[in-house]
Amino acid sequence: MGDLRVLGICGSLRKASTNLGLLRYALQHAPDGMSVTIADLAEVPFYNADIVDKPAAVVRLLEDVEQADALLLACPEYNYSLAPALKNALDWVSRAPENCLLSGKPTAILGAGGGMGSARSQYHLRQVAVFLNLHLLNKPELFCSAFDGSFDEHGDLINEKIQAQVVTQLQALQDWVLRLR
Repeated sequence: MGDLRVLGICGSLRKASTNLGLLRYALQHAPDGMSVTIADLAEVPFYNADIVDKPAAVVRLLEDVEQADALLLACPEYNYSLAPALKNALDWVSRAPENCLLSGKPTAILGAGGGMGSARSQYHLRQVAVFLNLHLLNKPELFCSAFDGSFDEHGDLINEKIQAQVVTQLQALQDWVLRLR
């Protein structure tokens, strides 16, 4: 079967983002048989149906999603909801004919934030995922605090308990993809 290709998409654009740190940890510690890459959303403009010629950053995102066997969405929490960069990326990708790039795509969600560790935003993202027909991994869920010392000043994950949870979620995503095939 070859390596399972997982595309990480982060809702935060900051270099020292803890959510990006979760994806970097996933990239470095994916289980055997899985490779993780991270989409670059820095140059993706706001979705606008008037944009006829897709910008290069959007074309790259569409290609990355098309090549991925599964998605890993890092969902920060902004004002109790998901970050605009993540929603915008999903909006662009969903405009492919008949939502062919997202419909049926196995997907896991994780996130770091304040208070409830991005739980509210992840539940909003789950509502969006229903419309997009993403096949979400329900468990294990992964919510963690961005402010309790679990990440260093660069946004890198240093908490061993959360590191283990990321690996467990990746293994569950791998199993989920195989089950759906």
